[in-house]
Amino acid sequence: MKMIKNTLFSQKPVTIGPESGYDNYIMAIESSCDETACAIVKNGREVISNVVASQIKTHAQYGGVIPEIAAREHLEAINVVIDEAFKQADMKPNDITAFAGTVGPGLVGCLLVGLNAAKTLALVHDKPFIGVNHLNAHLCGNYIDTDLKPPYIALLVSGGHTQIIDVKSYSEQKIIGETFDDAVGEAYDKVARLIGLPYPGGPVLDKLAREGNPFAFKLPEAKVDGYNFSFSGLKTAVLRLVKSFNGKELPINDICASFQECVSSTLFKKVKKALLESGYNQVVIAGGVAANSEIRKKIFSLENEGYKVNAPAMKYCTDNAAMVASCAYFNTNTFDDVDVEVFSRA
Repeated sequence: MKMIKNTLFSQKPVTIGPESGYDNYIMAIESSCDETACAIVKNGREVISNVVASQIKTHAQYGGVIPEIAAREHLEAINVVIDEAFKQADMKPNDITAFAGTVGPGLVGCLLVGLNAAKTLALVHDKPFIGVNHLNAHLCGNYIDTDLKPPYIALLVSGGHTQIIDVKSYSEQKIIGETFDDAVGEAYDKVARLIGLPYPGGPVLDKLAREGNPFAFKLPEAKVDGYNFSFSGLKTAVLRLVKSFNGKELPINDICASFQECVSSTLFKKVKKALLESGYNQVVIAGGVAANSEIRKKIFSLENEGYKVNAPAMKYCTDNAAMVASCAYFNTNTFDDVDVEVFSRA
């Protein structure tokens, strides 16, 4: 529970969180990369409205996200998604308990659009403002439509981050392992480009892998101590494998399946090690790559060993505002100063 005093005119403190004693309706805005999103969430778990405007088609022609173009598209979409979120919820600004926005990490120009929109709404309507860390928000996607409570081990896998996190409480969490180089999502995109797959490469690679032999090629698993990861060597190994065909037709499905088997097995081993050593009986996965079929399959196989496993619904794995609103409700480690500035890296 947190008490926020950043309202501009009334200066009345507002209590937010599970112990507030009344229903909290938080409107959140997310614009850290190439989705412009707005959502209203009740008490951190019940989504009242959820709107996402994707830019995938725009950036596909470039093979990746162009920050300047993304920021311009956020500017064009931001008012539309906000209006639609209010419309879907049949609510007005005065019905909102607090306004939240993503502070970082992300693309600076993109973050500024959503964060300034959230700040403006808070100031104009004299409501509290809550700034949220994007990575914390991904974890909170697991609270939506569930009764999940800490403690648990979390595997966060996204385009820019791969981390194992010890979540002791809603607000107390510690990164106990992370990648030394490429994140999982980054490795997927690079390998997808190596074998000529279209952008975004991760979902396409996942789909092709289901049609291939995961043991067709033996790819190296980096020997990294503790709970940490390294995927740059795996990417290089795939490059050498592709070159070994000397221009001959590539067995694309088998390459995809073998790569995915190596990645998912590495993640599984580290997560299981963390579970055993923590003594927890719960594990969650989060982040855009949590939508990957094989990663989900392997982590959910832990249910056969008595663990409780949770993953967000697919629409809450990729960037969305519902997870930001949930984080603003549950996590007290937020940026509640309306003067907070965006940041690009964690």
